[in-house]
Amino acid sequence: MKNVTLVIMAAGIGSRYGGGIKQLASVGPSGEIIMDYSVYDALEAGFNKVVFIIRRDLEKDFKEVIGNRIEQVTDVAYAYQELGDIPERYKDRWKGRRKPWGTGQAILCCKDVVNEPFLVINADDYYGKEAYKEAYGYLTDPARKNGKNDICMVGFVLKNTLSENGTVTRGICKVDEDCMLTEIEETYSIQRKGEKATAIKDGKEIELDLDSPVSMNMWGLQPDIFDVLEKGFSDFLEHLDEEDVKAEYLLPRIIGGLLGHKAEVTVLESKDKWFGVTYQEDRQSVSEAIQKLVSAGEYPDKIFP
Repeated sequence: MKNVTLVIMAAGIGSRYGGGIKQLASVGPSGEIIMDYSVYDALEAGFNKVVFIIRRDLEKDFKEVIGNRIEQVTDVAYAYQELGDIPERYKDRWKGRRKPWGTGQAILCCKDVVNEPFLVINADDYYGKEAYKEAYGYLTDPARKNGKNDICMVGFVLKNTLSENGTVTRGICKVDEDCMLTEIEETYSIQRKGEKATAIKDGKEIELDLDSPVSMNMWGLQPDIFDVLEKGFSDFLEHLDEEDVKAEYLLPRIIGGLLGHKAEVTVLESKDKWFGVTYQEDRQSVSEAIQKLVSAGEYPDKIFP
């Protein structure tokens, strides 16, 4: 059996959740959180290791809520995303910054604990069983060479990824007839308005097709990506305006910059309905959706010991 790792990005501050730790919000009938279902689906699909990316100040609570439980059913490792985990020569320049550097830095933090193909996901997103099966099949396909920068992305349909309680950010994608990603654009303040979705671009409202393919930060990657991320992070910091204390080194932008010359990205389609705890008001609807899945036999009443 080929080793394949699930990497869960759980270091986010979760400011839109009203100050709580949204990744640790209980949504299941036996106190499960969204990550329980993500791990369950991944293990069922064939993944055999989990890496949690967390902040060190969350470590105790995180292990009590989920980490210690998952260690009983599969191999677990931790990576720590910290604000100060940047090349020494840049540290004095960014003393005014208060949060880590985004998803690109988060994945770079895993370089010492991941040596096999891996799938990246957000901690507070429910992706559905189909997505993990598609990703595992791609990452373990013996016909694939899995060469440098051989990447897959599980794509979702925009209308299946919107919150009823506020705007969201999504990577809007363009995909060619061979299911290859040709463009990805991080798009902000997306919300549904009737039969369309709207977003904000350059300070203006634009319309989006509800059937647009989108990225939900579900990327299948090879360990070679760490070399790309390390060099790219230094370049990012080197050319960053010192007054821009909120800039982030984001995975969709990084991969988008590789398209066409340094990487190929195969898009695997999932029609599963996404849901997640982006806002505090989302928690009730997520709990109801989980209970429907449990009642339908998709999950047991209690996921893990």
